[in-house]
Amino acid sequence: MSIFGDLMNALLFQHIPEADWVARALDQYVNGLLNFFNYLTTVDRSNRLVYFGIKGLGKNLKKPEILIVQGVVCNTITINRAIGRSTWYFVDEFHILLKEEQTAAYSAEIWKRFRKWGGIPTWATQNPKDLLSSPEIENFLENSDFIYMLNQAAGDRKILAERLNISSEQLAYVTNSEPGHGLLFFNNVISPFADDFPKDTELYKLLTTKPSEVDLSEVWV
Repeated sequence: MSIFGDLMNALLFQHIPEADWVARALDQYVNGLLNFFNYLTTVDRSNRLVYFGIKGLGKNLKKPEILIVQGVVCNTITINRAIGRSTWYFVDEFHILLKEEQTAAYSAEIWKRFRKWGGIPTWATQNPKDLLSSPEIENFLENSDFIYMLNQAAGDRKILAERLNISSEQLAYVTNSEPGHGLLFFNNVISPFADDFPKDTELYKLLTTKPSEVDLSEVWV
């Protein structure tokens, strides 16, 4: 697959003023600060599970990187749809995608499209206040049939109660609740739940995020 450097060299080879102008515009993507675009991917997208991490990126790089990842996901959804395969798209710390107007608008657009194309979009966040302050949040709530809510802080509970029409009685289930206890939203039904997952299982050992419960001798670095 060709990269930006190949395109830049092909343009310069023509010795045409217009082509030289385009080549100079590409220089920052080939030799400058944005040269991370000028490499072939090392990700095997044929894997059943593909993980994209943006945690280590600087502030100026997060926006273009998120748009690139979203573009890759859209292409994957399109390919899988053609062969009759569903795709689960899971986004952790979803509020980060809503901080920028462009990534928020793109997220809302693909959220609507994915459901029709065999996609299963799912998001998670620990910051409902930041999430619900986005102008795009209505698009996500209207296109999400299922919401899983755990313990919430006082400020978040107030906002969620207004946005999701939660009664004070129902709100008690996400007020100082135990781990695994909360509220389920499915279509127009709101139901409390208690998931007391057995701790003496291999699955619990794999899923727990509590440092005191992690056996460091089995952790791969």
